[in-house]
Amino acid sequence: MSEITVKIVDALAALIGGCYALCHNYWIAIFLFTVLTKVILLPLSVWIQKNSIKTVKMEPELNHIKAVYAGNQELISEEQYKLFKREKYSPFGDLIPLFVQLALLMGVVEAVKKGTPLTVIPVEALGVTLLIPAVAAASAFVMCFVQNKINVLQSEQGALNQYGTMIFSVGLSLYLGFFVSVGVGFYWICSNLLSTLQLALLNVWINPKDYIDYEALEKSKEELREARAFMTDRKKQGRTNPYRKKEKADYKRFLSGQRKKLVFYSEKNGFYKYYKNIIEEIIRRTNVVVHYITSDPEDEVFSLESEQFVPYYIGENRLIVLLMKLEADVMVMTTPDLENFQLKRSYVKKDVEYIYVPHDVNSSNLTFHKDALDHFDTIFVSGAQNRAEIREREEKNGLPSKNLVEWGSSVIDNMAAAYEETEREKARESGDRKTVLIAPSWQKDNIMDSCIERLLDALKGGGYRVVVRPHPQYVRHFEEKIDRLARKYAGEGVEVQKDFSSNRTVYEADVLVTDWSSIAFEYAFSTLKPVLFINTPMKVVNPDYQELQTRPIDLVLRDKVGISLNLEHLEQVGLSVRSLLCDNQFSGESLAALRDAYIYNVGHSGEVGAKYIIQRLVEIQQS
Repeated sequence: MSEITVKIVDALAALIGGCYALCHNYWIAIFLFTVLTKVILLPLSVWIQKNSIKTVKMEPELNHIKAVYAGNQELISEEQYKLFKREKYSPFGDLIPLFVQLALLMGVVEAVKKGTPLTVIPVEALGVTLLIPAVAAASAFVMCFVQNKINVLQSEQGALNQYGTMIFSVGLSLYLGFFVSVGVGFYWICSNLLSTLQLALLNVWINPKDYIDYEALEKSKEELREARAFMTDRKKQGRTNPYRKKEKADYKRFLSGQRKKLVFYSEKNGFYKYYKNIIEEIIRRTNVVVHYITSDPEDEVFSLESEQFVPYYIGENRLIVLLMKLEADVMVMTTPDLENFQLKRSYVKKDVEYIYVPHDVNSSNLTFHKDALDHFDTIFVSGAQNRAEIREREEKNGLPSKNLVEWGSSVIDNMAAAYEETEREKARESGDRKTVLIAPSWQKDNIMDSCIERLLDALKGGGYRVVVRPHPQYVRHFEEKIDRLARKYAGEGVEVQKDFSSNRTVYEADVLVTDWSSIAFEYAFSTLKPVLFINTPMKVVNPDYQELQTRPIDLVLRDKVGISLNLEHLEQVGLSVRSLLCDNQFSGESLAALRDAYIYNVGHSGEVGAKYIIQRLVEIQQS
């Protein structure tokens, strides 16, 4: 044994000996020793009670995170880490009681072996040696039963966990009763029973019901059950994936043949819109074959007809290996965090040029991990504000200088074109009601979670057509909640939409109401109409975003394209909408000037992106 262990054993032996000296009775001495250890460890027991309450208090928020990000373990882990950090909680703290109890038990065993008077078992006590294991097991059963009922943490565990703990405790008690001295067995019995009593008293002293919202906890459990049921259905579908043969064939087809010059990757259907203008311009101007990998077997790109456009279905798991084997000159992605998680740069061809194309005009410093773009060679930048923050981060952290292409936004370009077409087709009669579109994000505490009914109550009866268009991911997880909302406001001038096949509603809106969704700037700069922002908690992926002096464009533009309203002032929604409709600061001319100042190459991003890629392919071929 180590020197520290010897000292602990000596201290315990002295304590046991002292108890025996007081009463000269084997059993009473053991009982007194057990009581003393409980008193000495009372501060730890109080800490355990408070930590358990904190754990369960966080559970509604943790369940919500697991439900919202179901299927994405990386995001779940990230949000869970932020929650634990905010609450100053360490899951390793839950192991402290176990370690202390085991250390104390081993110390008691060694202390009894050491030759205290308690190792001498009175003759009249020999008859109970067979009884000790049974009583020890029974005491463990009682303790676990009570814990499962009233312990704030254990009562929230699943049945498997509860019964597993009970079986382990009963088994350990039987072992101690049969294979260690009677003294240790009796100590274990006393410890179990006193722990049960202590737990009951702690529940009175520090009552979990005073700290935990059990109603919210039950709602979060139901939310998590629904999400898991949804994901279970998806997994079942995956096991009978009718596209498995197609994936295998496409994987083999992609890796065969000559090295690819140009490859694009799309996570799912609908992402083609980020590349559309670039790809079409490349095909129009060159004979380069565009190889397009998608992880969605039903992606719309499979219906495109062009000899220069070759789509492949590669699922997310097989994609990891494929990218490691990639042999291409240029790889274009909208997926950040290259190298940081499962998607890696090629292990085979080290000089592949990786280009990042953004989904939106939002700040990468605010809405991504701080190192999300560090491993790309080239970044297509939407505007000067985002360009400045990338350069500042490179200088501040001594990072290699990336190629920053002054690109723009394909989404805004395409939405603006579609809006103009819609306006030409629309025959709105003079005097029609103005349309207010509510289109929130799906982050935690978004409008749908925090204030949607208050918002609708403030807008209904104001003479507006009100349309609620939740984020598709929100609809996926909380469809029943959205249906209840639609039923509640039916007949009150409120329309709740779940069909996202058309953007016509977006184009017809006169004012957009949102929180921190990227649709705000896409809407404002494509329709040249204003936005009402509801100040729900800000979406911050990088908590260190203020390390850079360059202010995120999300914050710079927020009060330039519209008005911000705090949650406690929602009764002013009607007044704010009227102000946005009448104020010249938010006229079409003003918003057009703002767009030209903050977004590169409006209407021409596809040409700029294609020009850069074509030029790089020529340079690579000539090198």
